[in-house]
Amino acid sequence: MSAPLKLALVGHTNVGKTSLLRTLTRDVSFGEVSHRPSTTRHVEGARLSVDGEPLLELYDTPGLEDAIALLDHLERIERPGERLDGPARTARFLDGSEARQRFEQEAKVLRQLLASDAGLYVIDAREPVLAKYKDELAVLAGCGKPLLPVLNFVAQPGHREEQWREALARLGLHALVRFDSVAPPIDGERRLYESLALLLEQSRPKLQRLIDDHEAQAAARLSEGNRLIAELLVDVAACRRSVAAQPDLERGAIRELHDAVRAREQGCVEALLRLYGFRPQDAAAADLPLLDGRWGDDLFNPETLKELGVKIGGGMAAGAAAGAGVDLMVGGITMGAAALLGALAGGGAQTARHYGNRLLGKFKGQRELTVDDAVLRLLALRQRQLLIALAARGHAAMEAIRLDAPDDKTWREGKLPEALHRCRAHPQWSSLNPGARLQDSERQVAIEGLLANLRKD
Repeated sequence: MSAPLKLALVGHTNVGKTSLLRTLTRDVSFGEVSHRPSTTRHVEGARLSVDGEPLLELYDTPGLEDAIALLDHLERIERPGERLDGPARTARFLDGSEARQRFEQEAKVLRQLLASDAGLYVIDAREPVLAKYKDELAVLAGCGKPLLPVLNFVAQPGHREEQWREALARLGLHALVRFDSVAPPIDGERRLYESLALLLEQSRPKLQRLIDDHEAQAAARLSEGNRLIAELLVDVAACRRSVAAQPDLERGAIRELHDAVRAREQGCVEALLRLYGFRPQDAAAADLPLLDGRWGDDLFNPETLKELGVKIGGGMAAGAAAGAGVDLMVGGITMGAAALLGALAGGGAQTARHYGNRLLGKFKGQRELTVDDAVLRLLALRQRQLLIALAARGHAAMEAIRLDAPDDKTWREGKLPEALHRCRAHPQWSSLNPGARLQDSERQVAIEGLLANLRKD
């Protein structure tokens, strides 16, 4: 087994080195991210492996704080008659007392770069191109290691990408990569590793394995995320509550139904966050608005549904019953009902139990509560938008997730998948109902049918 490729993340203080490493490792807890300068004081490392084989070691280093003075010191370090190259001058500096005193932080950076195969020079692209950054690059170049500039925060307003490109080209650094650690592009890792492969040809096989593994893992997360959403929709579509036709009891049952659905959606949100390696506080079901500037929109608020353009069906009621489809179980025995009971009696024990109990409820004047199609639409929209947001979110992001208004006419207006309509007749498919049978083969077929719809939308 060959040794892993070693990369040092270097650059000025507070340019996002730790943030970049968090995103590359998908680890929100690595190091400390803060707006305070000089947050990282020591070298910290992380390792990326594929199938148990370590392929890449990333080292977070302290920020360079006084490169201007250090460059002056390096230029005076030669003795009369000497002509030292960059690595020799750097080695002499590291052996001297200044490396343990005045330039202690800079020395940590240079030692790690010398011990690495290459360096990622992280740049806050929002900053102007100042002389200190050019001096930093001159100091780092003295280590004799390949450097790949990484333009960070290019997804933020006010960045100066073009100025940085021009300045880096004048310094002979034509190969660079755009990688916003807060909102990385979908192909960000691929571009980063492909650019490194141009500088480190001997490491191309390792980098290609990382690319292939990253894309395979991304596809697996997306597939599992869609499965979590499909299971949520099946659970909610099949959810049912029976209640006597009395106003007080109905209101209580509706509240209980609403609470159960809200809790189930929150469970799905938390599962998606875990799947993508984010913290519970990064999103909550109550904080998933689909309109800019709106927080905490109630899942069952008819006005929210209307504003989002969600198609509201005939079962939608206003007020306390919003989002609950009410199926009135009318009483009265008729010849038709009696005949139906006879037919059910001959149709098998399971069928009789299922429909017989419902007919019995009819005779007692009960109502059955189910979740309206409009709420199912909103659940699908919210969770699909969350899935998209998580896939595009960097692990250095600090703000809670905000969602854009959905541009998804299939779920907003179109006909709901047949699998969801089938769920209505199978309360045993819902984890929100007593006696749930979640391993039912037909339930799994319904989930697979929903998955097909989610993947193609």
